[in-house]
Amino acid sequence: MKKIYSALVLLLGIVVVLDLFHPGFPVTHDGQDHIARIANFYQNLSEGNVIPRWAANLNWGYGHPILEFLYPLSSYTASFFHSVGFSFVDSVKIVLGLGIVLSGIFMYLWLAEFLGFASAFIGAVLYMFAPYRFVDLYVRGDIGENLAFAFMPLALYFILKLSHNVKSKYLTGGFASVALLILSHNAIALMYMPFIFLYGLVLGFYLKNKKEYFVNFLFLLALGLGLSAFFWIPGLLEAKFTLRNIVTKGSYISRFVDIKSLLYGSWSYGGTGQFTVQLGILQWISIVLSPFLVLVLWRKKRKESLLLLSLLIYTLAAIFLMLAPSNFIWQRFIILQNFQFPWRFLSITVFSASVLGALVFNKISLKAQKFAVLVFVIVIFFLSKDYLRAQGYLQKSEDFFTGVYNSTTDTGESSPIWSVRFMEKRAAGHMEVLDGSAKIEELKYSSTYHKYHIIVDRRTLFQENTLYFPGWEIKANGKLLSLEFQNQQHKGVMLFFLDKGDYIVEAFYKETKLRLLSDFISVASLIAILVYNVWSIKLWRRFQ
Repeated sequence: MKKIYSALVLLLGIVVVLDLFHPGFPVTHDGQDHIARIANFYQNLSEGNVIPRWAANLNWGYGHPILEFLYPLSSYTASFFHSVGFSFVDSVKIVLGLGIVLSGIFMYLWLAEFLGFASAFIGAVLYMFAPYRFVDLYVRGDIGENLAFAFMPLALYFILKLSHNVKSKYLTGGFASVALLILSHNAIALMYMPFIFLYGLVLGFYLKNKKEYFVNFLFLLALGLGLSAFFWIPGLLEAKFTLRNIVTKGSYISRFVDIKSLLYGSWSYGGTGQFTVQLGILQWISIVLSPFLVLVLWRKKRKESLLLLSLLIYTLAAIFLMLAPSNFIWQRFIILQNFQFPWRFLSITVFSASVLGALVFNKISLKAQKFAVLVFVIVIFFLSKDYLRAQGYLQKSEDFFTGVYNSTTDTGESSPIWSVRFMEKRAAGHMEVLDGSAKIEELKYSSTYHKYHIIVDRRTLFQENTLYFPGWEIKANGKLLSLEFQNQQHKGVMLFFLDKGDYIVEAFYKETKLRLLSDFISVASLIAILVYNVWSIKLWRRFQ
């Protein structure tokens, strides 16, 4: 039965993403922008930048630091598929499809460890067929959030296996899963980490050898954070150089949802306030039945009662944070305001309601489960019939995404704080003379390195048509120049003077000290994992 149910999970996951097989890219809110970002990401990789942080072609060609703040796993994955011959459009569609299918497979894998196969199947299907998953896929086109759903249950699977037996393969899988979750979507990871930590505590509560388990569990979390440090540390600490807190401040207030919308909402491809934010009918049934199951299991002193209670509290907290009465919490925690949309907490209910549904279903008698599974599949297809298709399809050439892109691809929150949110037209050239007299010859231009030969007739003011962000430096004949990037008439772009002479001018985008430290932490974490695995293999062989 295990193979049959796992095959059905795979099959139903493919059904969800069938519309991705259509030529072109589904018309979504953010999908087109994601493709442009990934095209810039891939360009960096092809130029030898292993950790892309600067998108040179975005923002009308003035560049943008969005890649530093953009969850990179989907970009690395899509770049891989592009490198083996797929177009950027098809590469992004593949990653979107993988997010759905893998989330179902990994949820089934985890749940099957402590529930029956039929119950694990129910949880996996609820996870893939939650209304918000279709919103992410066919309305918003959120490639990162969609991919993040895959790694939450995978991380929990390895933590559960670790609680049964401390083996290097489970620790390594745990390190990787936590890191991949963070690299998939930082905001979703932040929402999920409290439950990952709580789950680890709950598992340890029932163990005899608590000390060994908790040491390894904390080691798992620490190295997972360490592996992904190259992304989340600069993304968190260098956000102060962007317009994020200005753009996002207070924007959440008009985006709270009401309880009626959480219960049910008609399907729409519109923006915030138009698309459905419902939890799902079957999900609500799972949530409503859960308290009764908690009471029954608690009286019987069953281990599942603590997990169920934790999930229920987690679910209710997420629902509360989506409602206007939670405003006093949003006001006190600025990091919440960076989420921008309270309905993002649907990501928690997608997960928790799926697990609650599996736990509730597990209490149905084995004889009735097969029939119940059949009814469940019919019902969930009926409820999802309007969600299984894209609104339409974009037909864009590759050049549209690889060339200069007339957008920052976000709402301006990642723009440098001393610049404008969006540029409005393309520059006349990469380097311009603002005042004076000079001849400019462009020798090389890549994402993070620009080289010019400039002959200056008299003292001249130049404009390098690239937004300044920490890490940019300009040198003339090897000498570091003083840059001005807060000129009110040329906000954000780099200005500099050169006296009369003949110059080789080079502009570099380098790692700041903070980024270098973050890179070091990630490399050190990777080395620690490799050393740990080598040591574990040697230790295992010694005692054979």
